[in-house]
Amino acid sequence: MGGNGKHRWKFSFYHRSSSSSPKHSKTQPPPPEFLCPISGSLMFDPVVIPSGQSFDRISIRVCRDLGFTPTLPDGSTPDFSTIIPNLAIKTTILTWCRDHHAPDPAPLDYTSVEKIVHSKIQQQRPSTLPSGPDIRVSERVLLEAVAENPPVLFSHAATEIGPRVNNNLRCSTSSSSDESVIVTASPHTPLPLAIRPACFTASGSSSSSIEIVESETLNPNSQSSYSPEEQELFLKLKSSDISEQETGLISLRKITRTNEEARVSLSSPRLLSTLRSLIISRYSVVQTNAIASLVNLSLGKSNKVVIVRSGFVPLLIDVLKTGSSEAQEHAAGALFSLALEDENKMAIGVLGALQPLLHALRSDSDRTRQDSALALYHLSLVQSNRVKLVKLGAVSTLLSMVKSGESASRVLLVLCNVAACTEGKSAMLDANAVAILVGVLKESELISEATRENCVAVLFTLSHGSLRFKGLAKEARAVEVLREVEERGSERAKEKARRILQKMREREEDDEEIDWEEALGSGGLSRTRYRVGRDGFGANSTNF
Repeated sequence: MGGNGKHRWKFSFYHRSSSSSPKHSKTQPPPPEFLCPISGSLMFDPVVIPSGQSFDRISIRVCRDLGFTPTLPDGSTPDFSTIIPNLAIKTTILTWCRDHHAPDPAPLDYTSVEKIVHSKIQQQRPSTLPSGPDIRVSERVLLEAVAENPPVLFSHAATEIGPRVNNNLRCSTSSSSDESVIVTASPHTPLPLAIRPACFTASGSSSSSIEIVESETLNPNSQSSYSPEEQELFLKLKSSDISEQETGLISLRKITRTNEEARVSLSSPRLLSTLRSLIISRYSVVQTNAIASLVNLSLGKSNKVVIVRSGFVPLLIDVLKTGSSEAQEHAAGALFSLALEDENKMAIGVLGALQPLLHALRSDSDRTRQDSALALYHLSLVQSNRVKLVKLGAVSTLLSMVKSGESASRVLLVLCNVAACTEGKSAMLDANAVAILVGVLKESELISEATRENCVAVLFTLSHGSLRFKGLAKEARAVEVLREVEERGSERAKEKARRILQKMREREEDDEEIDWEEALGSGGLSRTRYRVGRDGFGANSTNF
């Protein structure tokens, strides 16, 4: 302490050594998800396929040109029919390279990738053709392709089936169950969630596998590996008779309604592949029952990743955009169920599900609104999806719904996750979120306890590491409202309100104790760059 009674503050800053860090980082290999599964190199132009897996664009181009579909280490065969640029992982790769002083990934030339693919062709499908001195590798590929794709016969198209209405069917497509799936709460979760999709039906479910192997349908001996029950369902779903398809789907839903073992035993690759074709059916009843069956299939934890990798997500997105009201209910429920699995979250976001789910929040169906909100909540647990939501303008949409009272408690769950990222917090503060949330709390007699708790939780998340929050909270007169919550709210709401008030008091004390003129004059610091406080949140916080 000096003689003048003022506090003297010592600023210490630590810098990473520039000499040892690069040497150490060279020995650290890149994460496996940054490498193209085909070329094995860091991806220069990553794209994502319907299954959620990422590849370098040049690798997919070469495989398409050669008519080759590789078998991945997990046994799956990727679908290269649709590719979407994966900007999220591209940014992550570049950030990793900078942090580890590694060179940015360079584009591979076509010839080098072609050689890699040719070697994989020989390893994966050794030629069974008679060896001859004049047959080159490229010619073998063409000959094998011809052998694997025999002429298609269209004789089955001679019989045209007209639409058929099943009066009993619609009654059976909307039943529900009281069972629940326990969802682990995240650090920012206002309330623990225990819920299945609202559209969980009275029939239909199973597990799944990835692709149907040609030999399964061509080799009659392979049928012995399937149970009689599975064989009967497969034949019905594969039938060209619409009434048979309806009967098969209803049976599938009933059998796997609550029987976990049935979901596993009826998870054959061919059954899942057939289900995909029925989801795009033009018959509304068939489509609705097919998606409802998929919801039940997705309830098995081991099935969630497989379903996403089987390419169902783009189909569900299309239904959410253009399907019937009942089909949209089941599509939202399926996306919610699939989003519970951590490995699926990023893939579902990259494949474009966020915007349709946001739109579905204003659906006329309460089930669609509920499952869409919960799907967005789980998807927004991932940083890349939070940033996507901000770019999509979700903050203003969600805040307007909170202000109007539309599904407020569910929407607040999503906002709590969005506020946990820097981009989301900034967007929410710019959109006057503090005043809106305080206004909701002032109407304590009109809102539910869940809405109150979630509202305080969002304010608590916004208060972390934000100098702007204190000023905005004062303008909105949040102190009086939070004190009332601290006295009369639930235990969870009381605790968060108390901590918010404590943070605001601490910052007031810090502002009074620090001689900013002396600190800024001696150290050349910027108030906007370095945050002074005791909370220690954020990368720019400074301890004294």
